[in-house]
Amino acid sequence: MILDKFSLKGKVAIVTGSNTGLGQGICKAYVEAGAKVVGVSRRPSDETAAICGKNFYNVIADLSSCDVIPKVIDETLKKFGKIDILVNNAGIIKRQDSIEFSEEDWDSVLNVNLKTVFFLTQAVAQQFLKQNSGGKIINIASMLSYQGGIRVPSYTASKSAIKGVTMTLANEWAKYGINVNGIAPGYMATNNTQNLRQDEERSADILARIPAGRWGTPEDLQGAAVFLASEASNYVNGFTLAVDGGWLGR
Repeated sequence: MILDKFSLKGKVAIVTGSNTGLGQGICKAYVEAGAKVVGVSRRPSDETAAICGKNFYNVIADLSSCDVIPKVIDETLKKFGKIDILVNNAGIIKRQDSIEFSEEDWDSVLNVNLKTVFFLTQAVAQQFLKQNSGGKIINIASMLSYQGGIRVPSYTASKSAIKGVTMTLANEWAKYGINVNGIAPGYMATNNTQNLRQDEERSADILARIPAGRWGTPEDLQGAAVFLASEASNYVNGFTLAVDGGWLGR
């Protein structure tokens, strides 16, 4: 039956940035689809754990450094014995006019949003090869993977790169049964967009361009996240799916 291909029963997923927002929503969707989930977060994901129950396990790790990657892999294997899915959701954003943007803010964003993403993905792919199992990797991109944005040069650079790296890794790893794809959320009501939503003029400008007429929610991303983690997407490689209420089509 076709619906069986969307099941994640028996799968083990790592989801970074699991304590709030989109990451929390993806963890919830995966548990509901039958997976066991390791949520990675800098602070305890207590609320996510309460929502997801016994099939959720939290690894506390600061993804601003690649040094934590072995811990994430080792704790996942110790708890659940394997890895089937990785969702690179954790990310940060710094806003400042480009003419004044600091090297510190540039490096901090690129470290979390790109460098650690690449090397965590590499480590998980190496585990897939050890398991001889294939696997699913989903990178959370952005509308700024397609557009320039305003006052967020390092974020735009990181998310444009994520879209490109997603294609590169898909080209190399599809032969191993590893699917690498991305999701580009539109303007979502999360912590990262709180300042934008509180700016009445900017928020109105954004809403005026969204055909759906509203900000997105973590629930809006859940279907795409389950699809790309499931057998239903076995022939989808290197594509970044926009979940944006129609923003890019405007």
